[in-house]
Amino acid sequence: MAKKKALVSEKRIEESILLIRGQKVILDKDLAVLYDVETRILNQAVTRNIKRFPGDFMFRLTRQELRDLRSRIVTSSWGGSRYLPRAFTEQGVAMLSSVLNSERAIQVNIEIIRAFVRLRQILSTHLELASKLEELEKKYDKRFRIIFDAIRQLMAQPTPKRRRIGFETEHAKK
Repeated sequence: MAKKKALVSEKRIEESILLIRGQKVILDKDLAVLYDVETRILNQAVTRNIKRFPGDFMFRLTRQELRDLRSRIVTSSWGGSRYLPRAFTEQGVAMLSSVLNSERAIQVNIEIIRAFVRLRQILSTHLELASKLEELEKKYDKRFRIIFDAIRQLMAQPTPKRRRIGFETEHAKK
């Protein structure tokens, strides 16, 4: 059976998932883009059904969190919204499918939930590897320390390279 083409790319969804307050969330504006609706419409549907969204499903960012997020993402496309953005956890995204009752919302929700599951599996695998490495290190003597250190470095997440803003002259490129 041929695999059905996704409405939204996995990469686009994964790029929308942020870590805020120690939780993986997607902001209302990013969800609106994924669902192909205006952010205002998405938020109206949530407000009409606010009892479906307790604090562990959805929360509003504080002004400081929004400032931190803007400086971390370095973007100018935030617009002039009067309201602080809402952040939806995996459970909040799942609840959105009962509030936004369109075929696209249902399909996109399925893809978003799958992305959250993939991220959880990746994290779980990483933690399992670290645990197994620790067990092996206890089992073998100090001669293998260099090997264990090398494996840990390979497992460590690389720090993202920061793009410089502006332009470079030919002299600076050399």
